[in-house]
Amino acid sequence: MFRGQFIHSIDAKGRVSLPARFRDALLRDGDARFILTPALFDPCLHLHPIAAWEALETKLNELPSFDPNIVRFRRLYISAAIECELDKAGRVLVPPALRERTQLNKDALWAGMGRTVELWAKERWEAALSMTPEQEQDFRRAVMEQIRI
Repeated sequence: MFRGQFIHSIDAKGRVSLPARFRDALLRDGDARFILTPALFDPCLHLHPIAAWEALETKLNELPSFDPNIVRFRRLYISAAIECELDKAGRVLVPPALRERTQLNKDALWAGMGRTVELWAKERWEAALSMTPEQEQDFRRAVMEQIRI
């Protein structure tokens, strides 16, 4: 499981260190490969351990091939996925197209999300978390209803 937030710098070649805690979680599963793909609804990237990604692909293969929403999901999420490995220094190379899409330039924030990890430009993460008082109240109500806390 991935949890926690970590800030790292991206170098000129587009490499960013994966936090040691996340590296350990990847290696615990016995396979250091992972998938990096753009999120559908947020300006960030998702990191999936390879086993979790393969399970997602298996699930998708069981869905109707001609359903327009499934086709669109495959086009937007699956086709943009890149299989990655860490270099010897524990860094991820984020391709230029993905860096541009998410505005990853200098400071990156890794956010553990349980089964996956999100990679954000630090400024965009902060903007995504900001809420008006009304949004905060709606959010609080929704969380209490859905999670029952």
